[in-house]
Amino acid sequence: MKLTLIQMKIAEDKALNLARAEALARRAEGSDVIMLPEMFCCPYHNSAFRENAEAEGGPVTEALSRIARENGAYVIGGSMPERDGERIYNTCFCYAPNGERVAKHRKAHLFDVDIEGGQRFRESKTFSAGTEPTVFDTPFGRFGVVICFDIRFPAFIRELKGIDFLAVPAAFNMTTGPLHWELLFRARAVDGQMFAFGCAPARDENARYVSYANSIAVDPWGRVIARADEGETLLMLDIDPAEVRSVRKQIPIGNE
Repeated sequence: MKLTLIQMKIAEDKALNLARAEALARRAEGSDVIMLPEMFCCPYHNSAFRENAEAEGGPVTEALSRIARENGAYVIGGSMPERDGERIYNTCFCYAPNGERVAKHRKAHLFDVDIEGGQRFRESKTFSAGTEPTVFDTPFGRFGVVICFDIRFPAFIRELKGIDFLAVPAAFNMTTGPLHWELLFRARAVDGQMFAFGCAPARDENARYVSYANSIAVDPWGRVIARADEGETLLMLDIDPAEVRSVRKQIPIGNE
C-alpha cells in the first residue's frame, strides 16, 4: 500500500487551501491512500471555523471527492467545519477511488484545554461533539478514523473493531506536541498492534494557533517509520499490511 501524508501550509482563504490540497495531491502520484491534515481548509481558530463552515456537498467535500477520482486513491480528508442544521462539527470525510464517500468521522472529544503557562483553547465554543466510532474497509485492510484529541482516549480507539490502520488528522500545538505527539501514536500502535498515521498542518509561527506539525507514521511494533519536520512536505511511504498479522501472531493479545 502506497500512502501519502500531506503536511500542508494553511492560508486564511478557503479557496486557496483547496487549490493547494489538490496541487499537492497531484504530486502524490501512484498513491493508494492520501491523507490530509485537521482543518486543512481554514485556520485553526473558532472564528474561522464559523466563517468557513459548510454542509456536505459544498466546495470542500467536492474537492475531496475530486482528489480521490483524479488520483484513483482513497482519500482521508483531514477535517473541516461541517454545518448540519444549527450545529457545526469537526468532521473528516473519506472517499473511495471512484469519488464516492465511504465514511465520515465527527470528532468525538473536543479540544477544551487550559494548560498553565501554555495552550488554551475551547473547541466547544463552536463545535458539537460526534458520538460514533468510524471505520471503512479497503483492499489493503480496515481503517479506523479519529481526529486529534480523540487519540487520547484508548477506550474509544478500542471501539474501532478489526482495524489494521489508525488514521488521525491532527493539529497538536507547541505545548502538547513536543511532549505527547510521538508518545501517543506509538502507544496506540502498540495497543492495537496496528499502523498509526498522524497528518498535521505545516507550522506557521505567525498563526493564531501554531501547529506542532511533525506528521508521523508508526508500525505495529511501535517503531516510528517516518516523521516530518515543521515545513510543508509530503511523506510518501510503502506500507506492508501483512506486518499487522505478523505482529498479532507473534504476540497474541486478542487484537484479531
